Amino acid sequence: MKNLQHPFGPLFNEDSRVLILGSFPSVKSREQNFFYGHPQNRFWRVIAAVFDRPVPQSIEEKKLLILSSGLALWDSIASCEITGSSDSSIRNARANDISIILDNCNIERIYCNGRKSHDLYRRYIEPANGREAVCLPSTSPANAQWSLEKLIDAWAVIKEGVQD
Repeated sequence: MKNLQHPFGPLFNEDSRVLILGSFPSVKSREQNFFYGHPQNRFWRVIAAVFDRPVPQSIEEKKLLILSSGLALWDSIASCEITGSSDSSIRNARANDISIILDNCNIERIYCNGRKSHDLYRRYIEPANGREAVCLPSTSPANAQWSLEKLIDAWAVIKEGVQD
């Protein structure tokens, strides 16, 4: 296992109110240089359903969906050792500094996509900024116990943060 650096920066704008943090980009995401690139990851279908929008196909459509919905995206991990795309294989993680997002928009709520992201957030990021994050069920295809419908229901809470 070699140490990998996060290959791309956060996605946010001045209208972002809710921050969603993944753990670390998958192999497919690293290849595409953008979030949630694996076609079996349900993230884009969940976000589209929550905001009643079409499922985005291109990276530009994905960016538009996130930014027009009042969301910001990034990951908890800046660098780590990882085998393939497996969160369970992550070792020697170094956290991202999310202050670039918090300092440039009015983030009201922070959500983590899955337990690994949340654990790392609580261990490394929350002590620095004092802000709690809520753990949502992972949209990863590895999280087979959660159907798409159950994920959409659970993730519907993200709308509250952008509508307050």
